[in-house]
Amino acid sequence: MAQPPASAAAIGGRLRAARQARGLTLQQVADATTLNKGFISRLERDEVSPSVASLIAICEVLGIRVGTLFEPPATSLVRAGEGRPINFGGSKVNELLLTPGTQSHLQVIHSTVEPGGSGGDELYTLDCDVEFVYVTRGRLRLTLAEESVLLHAGDAFTFPGREPHTWANAGDGDEQCQVIWVLAPAP
Repeated sequence: MAQPPASAAAIGGRLRAARQARGLTLQQVADATTLNKGFISRLERDEVSPSVASLIAICEVLGIRVGTLFEPPATSLVRAGEGRPINFGGSKVNELLLTPGTQSHLQVIHSTVEPGGSGGDELYTLDCDVEFVYVTRGRLRLTLAEESVLLHAGDAFTFPGREPHTWANAGDGDEQCQVIWVLAPAP
């Protein structure tokens, strides 16, 4: 087995992650590909270079395209205060989208809720499976159909996204409330 050259792409970690995500053992991949379990283990540690045929066989078993192993990771940087402004319809709230619009697995929003700000009097739903809210400053009252929860800075709450709800800044006087919302998948 040839040692990979120093310039070879490190694909072992991606292969291991794909195998583990499918709940497969090294032995199961070896049996399905007729490759040696030890070879696959060394490949996942980037200690050997596979032939094209071996790599294709492993990728077929893992259900991934060979090309995905060599694609750079999709990353996105949003500097403080530079998120894309969005509006989900609340009043006295400034919302910034922190995830790129191409991200479909989740959506992260930073909301600054001014005193008296709210999601409105009527309960509403979003087209997502899960909603997560984390209060970073102030207090937020989250109202669901069957319960109302007062969240303080550092508190987090998770609920079904299709659950009717609304929210309001529950601070005293001129206190802002800052919140991170995570919606999955992105509505």
